[in-house]
Amino acid sequence: MNTVTREAAELAAVQPLQPEQRSRWRGFVLPVAAVLLWWLLSSLDVVNSALLVSPAKVLDTAIDQVASGRLWRALGASLAREATGFAIGTASGLVLGALLGLSALFNRIAGPSFNTFKQISLFAWIPLISVWFGLGDVAKVVFLSLAALVPVVVNTCDGIRTAPAGLLEVARVYGYTRWQTVTQVVLPAALPSIFTGVYLALIYSWLATIGAEYLLVAGRGIGNTLIEGSEHFQMDLVIFGMFVIGLVGWLMNASARTLERRLARWTGRA
Repeated sequence: MNTVTREAAELAAVQPLQPEQRSRWRGFVLPVAAVLLWWLLSSLDVVNSALLVSPAKVLDTAIDQVASGRLWRALGASLAREATGFAIGTASGLVLGALLGLSALFNRIAGPSFNTFKQISLFAWIPLISVWFGLGDVAKVVFLSLAALVPVVVNTCDGIRTAPAGLLEVARVYGYTRWQTVTQVVLPAALPSIFTGVYLALIYSWLATIGAEYLLVAGRGIGNTLIEGSEHFQMDLVIFGMFVIGLVGWLMNASARTLERRLARWTGRA
């Protein structure tokens, strides 16, 4: 039995990668090629070194930022604002979206105003927010809440309105009450759309965090790290900040997708 097991393991070790495994690794081709091109250009001095610093210098800056704790302080401040704005905007969006989707009267009263509101560019609110709330954390959280609000409202409302007519008919035949129909039929059917709105709110609020810190410059944050680098012409600090922002966004995206798959399996079993 041990010999058979060992031979099977050796055979599996020499087997080629499956298509799914190969496609997973293909995603690293472009980033690796970009880093190699970056290293080559900086080594050959093809581009002004003040504008395109070497990967080694960016790595030194990253080590210094991590070791000194400046990265953790800036990133912690940004994530705290993002989490607060995301929570407020998502909770408000779920309530407003549910009201718009479930109540025809509320939709007639508030729907046109919301449709007008969502057409206003998010960054157009910056002057008004800065006047009302200043340049501190409160103003930034308000800005992030607005960024998270709209996608949650739209997707929640759409998910509720597009509940399959067949399910609603079955609920009617079985004599479900209004509350039973909403909680046991409409909301479960709307969950995929609602989760899409929450997922978009998470991504939009993170992007808005960087914008808010860049435009409302008071306080600490990873956006302020970019400002510091650009003001002192430290391109290594700017590039490092961009890498951090991209990495955090990727981790958020991956976490949300994982949660979505688990939610889909859970609702499927339910």
